[in-house]
Amino acid sequence: MVSESSLEEVELILGYEFKDKNLLLQAFTHVSFHDSDKYSEKHTSYERLELMGDSVLNLLMIRKLFFLYPKLSPGKLTYLRSDNTDNEKLARVAFKQGLHRFLRHKKPHLEQSIQEFEKAMVDYPLHSHRLIRAPKILADVLEAAIGAVFIDSNSIETVWKVFEDVLEPFISLEKLGENPVTTLLEICQKNGCKPRYDTESWDKDQTARVYVKDCLVGKATFGKKDIAINRAAKDALDNIDQTYLVFSMHEKDQKSSDEVLSEEENNEDS
Repeated sequence: MVSESSLEEVELILGYEFKDKNLLLQAFTHVSFHDSDKYSEKHTSYERLELMGDSVLNLLMIRKLFFLYPKLSPGKLTYLRSDNTDNEKLARVAFKQGLHRFLRHKKPHLEQSIQEFEKAMVDYPLHSHRLIRAPKILADVLEAAIGAVFIDSNSIETVWKVFEDVLEPFISLEKLGENPVTTLLEICQKNGCKPRYDTESWDKDQTARVYVKDCLVGKATFGKKDIAINRAAKDALDNIDQTYLVFSMHEKDQKSSDEVLSEEENNEDS
């Protein structure tokens, strides 16, 4: 049970004193705490505040990026906003600030998930781009806290003042990484083909495989399908020499096909 002193500790972490303490309590209450998986007026959880916080944070972050990078394209701005506000980034912030210690919940295995996340972050100090599993509940509680501060203060500027430092480290354009799936797709498109992801055997081995021109170029096994796909793409990128060999074979095949077509056309002309 979260005590009054615990709520005061959260206020110290955030550097903000709530006028309505119930908002803060609600922000740290998962729906499972009420032995239910549904929101109700009687048993409130952080879900509504999370929704509010998500919208407020996205507005504040895109405003920062818009003026910080006045010549940056909309696509790059979107990537930067995503890296600074996605589930993994917010989960990292919540863990770093210790906000998970104040959660009211009855979710089994949450502590284990958080411990696994802590270990996985060691290999990716800033962001993994969906190569590791981040407990969504950590990101949710941070967004709920943002929503709670906004409702309590009725000021978007107050929210930014409270959370700008909390959200560090900021991922700048210079530190912007790319999702392996996106990177592999771009490389393939430049070479006239597309990657194909195969998860047909998922139920049996939880393995994702990626093919280029029917050649296996990467694979990965993980308990969550989208992460396995990302890891398979990264495996292909890590073995890029092999992948480029496939491109080379594809180019030769294409030339052979063009030569055959050319010979047929010449024969028809003669």
